Amino acid sequence: MKVVILAGGFGTRISEESHLKPKPMIEIGDMPILWHIMKQYSHYGYNDFVICCGYKQHVIKEFFADYYMHTSDITFDFSQGGEMTVHTNVAEPWRVTLVDTGLNTMTGGRVKRIRDYIGDEPFMLTYGDGVSNVDIAKLVEHHNSHKKMVTMTAYQPNNRFGVLEIDGEDNINDFREKTKNDGDWINAGFMVLEPKIFDYIEGDSTVLERTPLESAAHEGQLCAYKHNGFWQCMDTLRDKQQLEALWESGKAPWKVW
Repeated sequence: MKVVILAGGFGTRISEESHLKPKPMIEIGDMPILWHIMKQYSHYGYNDFVICCGYKQHVIKEFFADYYMHTSDITFDFSQGGEMTVHTNVAEPWRVTLVDTGLNTMTGGRVKRIRDYIGDEPFMLTYGDGVSNVDIAKLVEHHNSHKKMVTMTAYQPNNRFGVLEIDGEDNINDFREKTKNDGDWINAGFMVLEPKIFDYIEGDSTVLERTPLESAAHEGQLCAYKHNGFWQCMDTLRDKQQLEALWESGKAPWKVW
């Protein structure tokens, strides 16, 4: 099963760093938050990634182009025409497809644009700015057992985002923006989707969290996987500093590998 990561937004709320690089490339412990997310999936055996690039996509592409060399011991023998010998390869067993999904494309449009790389198989999807200790194996098992078009990780944070209404059977019956009177289950990403979702996305201007997921909810095809562990998005500089402090403490909850 492929893992799709949305990494094309502008990251305007953390502009202190995103004016130089895409938000998923902002570093926690000297490695991009995108790397941290990928390490979590890899821990559970999912190593085939499709990255939806957009804003400053060259930064992401250059990181992966150099990653193999940066994580290995290498000899360059210029007497032999610049022959390169890799002595120790400690890079992860990843297959990474980097796709230009457009500069101003919305989240749904980005997913639509990578359809040819997914085919007719279920796939996972998450945002490139949130880390968690979600048990990916249990998430996939939950999706397979409930047989819905979309399974979304639901989380109860201290603050409020978009709101999910979940019934006793773990069905998400509504998906909407926050209001003052709403509950506090929010969309934490880490989704599993059936390829049928592509039919709900019209084009570049489609926001995944609006018509596609709202329609899935109203049709009884959006299921919640309730996560009670750790989750945090890196939306602001303060978020980055909190995540950095956790990493430096040696007790980062998302470090399951």
